[in-house]
Amino acid sequence: MGAGSSSSIQSADLTQLLCCACVEQSTVAMEETCGRYDTVLEPGCHFMPWCVGRRVAGYLSLRVQQLDVRCETKSKDNVFVTVVASVQYRALADKAFDAFYRLSNAREQIQSYVFDVIRASVPNMNLDQVFEQKNEVARAVEEELAKAMTMYGYEIVQTLIVDIEPDEVVKRAMNDINAAARLRVAAAERAEADKIQQVKRAEGEAESRYLAGVGVARQRQAIVDGLRRFVPDEKSVMDMVLATQYFDTIRDIGATSRAATVFIPHGPAAVHDVAAQVRDGVLQATAHAPAAGAK
Repeated sequence: MGAGSSSSIQSADLTQLLCCACVEQSTVAMEETCGRYDTVLEPGCHFMPWCVGRRVAGYLSLRVQQLDVRCETKSKDNVFVTVVASVQYRALADKAFDAFYRLSNAREQIQSYVFDVIRASVPNMNLDQVFEQKNEVARAVEEELAKAMTMYGYEIVQTLIVDIEPDEVVKRAMNDINAAARLRVAAAERAEADKIQQVKRAEGEAESRYLAGVGVARQRQAIVDGLRRFVPDEKSVMDMVLATQYFDTIRDIGATSRAATVFIPHGPAAVHDVAAQVRDGVLQATAHAPAAGAK
């Protein structure tokens, strides 16, 4: 026994010898006379003549106390889960007689009611619903405790469900499901980003090719306009334009790194042949156009 306990016993013996009792703040004492309840002693110093049978039967704290209860039960989807409930309660001063004499162990009584309500509520819910509706479970525990403990002189200040602990295997499975869902969302977002990049790249290439085509068309138009000033014969102008395009095509084939070996006739006669083939194609198209219209 420690020094604090020895001093308390010595203080109690001293107060009995002096026929007085000291009650601390936020505490009441039960006074008995010859073993029969007499009155409730408020905080302070009270005359207690032990020689005529008067004594203090015990003390009752009016402070708010907390009890943490761990209850293991099973959810509706057959998952074992441990629910931790925190109950804050206190004895009522005006019902101190009931709190002291009618109930031998308030903490065990509260724990029994918590077990009963949790094991009646949680089996009707799936595990996800237990997490979502923990406030409803706490409210049910508090209402049941309030009805039961009021008759014993106790007030239930507040009841909280502070923790819900599934089995470790179930907890790992839930984390894996969550991680897989997040990875799936990340993959979808990454694919959408790649798609946007490809679309934008294609749009950029199309715009670039369009602008390049416009530039080439303007360049050739400028060449034709310049040639018309000095060469009155349109056939000669066409031959010169075809020769220019011919040399541009040969240059582009040679400039690309992916080009295979191409054998083509080269020389003045080749340019002449190309011009002749283009003219023949235009004439044939012109000749077939009226025939198609007649049909």
